[in-house]
Amino acid sequence: MQIQIQTFTVHKRFALTISRGTTAQTTNVLIKIEQDGIEGWGEASPFSIGEQPQTTEKIARSLQAIAPLLKALHPLERHRIDRLAQQSRLPSAACAALDIALHDWVGKTVNLPLWQLWGLERERIAPTSVTIGISSPEAAKQRVSDWLGKGTIAAPSLGIQALKVKLGSPEGIEADRALLLAVKEAAPQISQISVDANGGWTVETALKMAFWLADQGVTYIEQPLPKGQEADLAKLYYQSPLPIFVDESCWTSRDLPLLVDRAHGINIKLMKSGGLSESLRMIHAARAFGLKVMFGCYSDSSLLNTALSHLSPLADHLDLDSHLNLSNDPFIGATFQNGRVVPTHLPGIGVKLRSQ
Repeated sequence: MQIQIQTFTVHKRFALTISRGTTAQTTNVLIKIEQDGIEGWGEASPFSIGEQPQTTEKIARSLQAIAPLLKALHPLERHRIDRLAQQSRLPSAACAALDIALHDWVGKTVNLPLWQLWGLERERIAPTSVTIGISSPEAAKQRVSDWLGKGTIAAPSLGIQALKVKLGSPEGIEADRALLLAVKEAAPQISQISVDANGGWTVETALKMAFWLADQGVTYIEQPLPKGQEADLAKLYYQSPLPIFVDESCWTSRDLPLLVDRAHGINIKLMKSGGLSESLRMIHAARAFGLKVMFGCYSDSSLLNTALSHLSPLADHLDLDSHLNLSNDPFIGATFQNGRVVPTHLPGIGVKLRSQ
């Protein structure tokens, strides 16, 4: 198979601030595989967790290094491709891009969308939350207004039903509380509000916030403690009145056995898991362990969020909103219907260039 690798930069309409910093733009990596006149597309977006950030340069360089080795293989030789990726120590984001491209190729080859190949029901897709980053209460109200169709992003017909509020402010829990109250005031019609601290709290702060957030009607808390403090999650798990989901603390199915007694659910992201194949394994493992499942994203375009949307009928909660905040998304894929990111009937992942 032939391999093409290129980069492209996406810009956010509104910069997103979380406990670890602010992002206004990212340069992502696009991979195209071609075999028998059919192209499969995949994407990787850079991200940073802990001491091993997966930069654009690292992702692109790793894919360029493995490309000559892939040329002798066919897209259907998944066992050999996966073994080669493992031997080459391909970063998870690069693995994801390759894995998605291979799935896209198969779907296009048999002329079926992935959700149909997996036998899934699009009608079971839950609403996706849209994100409110760390900011002043006034800025948060304006951001809510934008999302709900009174500003520049959405239209009222999109029917947004869920909000995700980033907490863990460096200014402390009083700033977090003021932000959450501002969001609730600006969106009284939204009943599904979750919070994500991105590891910005201590155990003591997380417990205080859990009880307060429960009184505010919040549905669940995501990643209250920093990655590396998973042992401390047990205290929260048994005392928190709200479900605890982990994101940075859970990358692949290998992490799940260590989280069963300290988390109620996991956040699956393509860049962490290494692609759709491992994401599906994580879903089945989570169900076997009695864990809830949510999907998330980084600075992902419509290509990545559309790819993951094909598995969305299997998730309890969704946060696939990054592409909605891009001013120059180069792709068109899943549609946004009544607050849901819904894959189409197009074959493969169902994505095409916006200019086409």
